[in-house]
Amino acid sequence: MDKCKQNIILFDLDGTLTDSMEGVIRSVQYMQEKKGMKVWDFEDLRFIVGPPLFESFTKELAMAPEEAEEATAIFRERYSTIGLFENEVFPGIVEMLEELKKKGKRMAVATSKKENLAVRILEHFDIAKYMEVIGGDAREIGRDTKAKVIDYVLETMNAEKDDVIMVGDRKFDIIGAHALGIPCIAVEWGYGDRAEFEAHDADYIVATTEDVANLF
Repeated sequence: MDKCKQNIILFDLDGTLTDSMEGVIRSVQYMQEKKGMKVWDFEDLRFIVGPPLFESFTKELAMAPEEAEEATAIFRERYSTIGLFENEVFPGIVEMLEELKKKGKRMAVATSKKENLAVRILEHFDIAKYMEVIGGDAREIGRDTKAKVIDYVLETMNAEKDDVIMVGDRKFDIIGAHALGIPCIAVEWGYGDRAEFEAHDADYIVATTEDVANLF
């Protein structure tokens, strides 16, 4: 496999750097219970980890926009205090980041998670120090898609698109990167699978954190 020449690497957060599934799903169940909805089984809510929450509530749970806003606020009641730390860094992530740092790569996070929550998580697990920028959802100012988050991170880093590559675990990372003409490395240790990656034309598909480091 040819080496990637890009000097700037953007990482998704949920499913790429950390395994956040338990905290996200438990907080969605909390929201469902508090709103008097049927509380879905844990396994049936796995799809909700990764995509923008508002999008999942409107499209997958068929909520009107106003209801989705309310549901998101209720979700965050639990997630911002308990759920964000029901989470762990995937094995090999720190070693991968250290290796990429040694190779002189500039790194940042581009996530659909609310930006302040992403910062708290990365600081809690002591991996914020590897990131030049942590960019996340800011729906209140119109930054509400993965492409917009990526674009914000690039602008903040004063980055040229041909020197940037995205690393993520879901189709949303591929779609967002490709919308800006940026290639994407899809990782198999997260919440997506090879069929999803191939269907959305991931530029690279890798199985391990070592594979990511070895691409550069």
